[in-house]
Amino acid sequence: MQTKETGAAAVAAPSATRKAATRKGGKSPKRVDARKRHGIRLFLLIAPFLICSILFSYLPLFGWIYAFFDYKPPIPLSESEFVGLQWFEMLVQNPAQLDTIKQVLINTFAMSGLNILTSFFPLIFAICLNEIRAKWFRNLIQTLTTLPNFISWVLVYAIAFALFSTTGMVNSLLDNLGWITEPIKFLDSDDGTWLKMLLWNIWKGLGWGSIMYLAGIAGIDPELYEAAQVDGANRFQQIIHVTVPQLLPTYFVLLMLSISNFLNNGMDQYYVFQNAFNQEHIQVLDLYVYNVGMGSSSLSLATAISMLKSLVSVVLLFMVNWVSKRTRGTSIV
Repeated sequence: MQTKETGAAAVAAPSATRKAATRKGGKSPKRVDARKRHGIRLFLLIAPFLICSILFSYLPLFGWIYAFFDYKPPIPLSESEFVGLQWFEMLVQNPAQLDTIKQVLINTFAMSGLNILTSFFPLIFAICLNEIRAKWFRNLIQTLTTLPNFISWVLVYAIAFALFSTTGMVNSLLDNLGWITEPIKFLDSDDGTWLKMLLWNIWKGLGWGSIMYLAGIAGIDPELYEAAQVDGANRFQQIIHVTVPQLLPTYFVLLMLSISNFLNNGMDQYYVFQNAFNQEHIQVLDLYVYNVGMGSSSLSLATAISMLKSLVSVVLLFMVNWVSKRTRGTSIV
């Protein structure tokens, strides 16, 4: 009996030691190895995305070096003259260039500001779409409003030209009805350029922008609606007091990301719609960089402008992140 008790105590002792070590915060070797293997697997999963980010986001930043040379293709960069900050000084010292950049910035801020002011449209559209009781009709509307997002801006302009050119369907219809005596220049004029671009942008992105809000509505706890019904709330009151508050965090995150991306309007839309009549008010910063680099063959100046735009965008991102921390207690970076 003594031997058996001694053996049982000897077996129990290491087990008790391991339990005591675990209670004190120690980790068993097997658990540590398992966590290491799990961490390696997770790193291998994200490694392809890290490589893509480096290749397509950080490696191209090497091209900023062209802003410090007087580069003229096809001369190699090694044979180009190093001019230092000449192109940056030109942006400030040349009055004509400065006036052009001012107008470009006004256009950029106007387009971005209008897009931010109308950023709640997808939210409202998603709520209205969710209230449609006929499932087939809801799916039809969602499909028809999402499809324009997958159409390139070149095809969008082709549609606009077929509809609103001086010989397009709208002018032909108005002329046949006797409502106009001469074609209305929808595309070949500078009247309401900002509003036209805003409307085309809303038409193209409304359905796509509502998808995230529809997913948010699907994730709302049904018990909240049941509690509102018990309190006597009708459908509209349920939207105001349940749906909208639940979607506001998603809306504010997307809004802050839009503000941090304030100077990046994109180029495709404005490039296809630009012409000699509306160029003054349609030329945003991205399009101006393209026109300077490719149209005027001044790649170094275009690179300098693009650098300044990127730096300002980074500053805006950190400002929005700071506002998010101060107001919501959470950051987006």
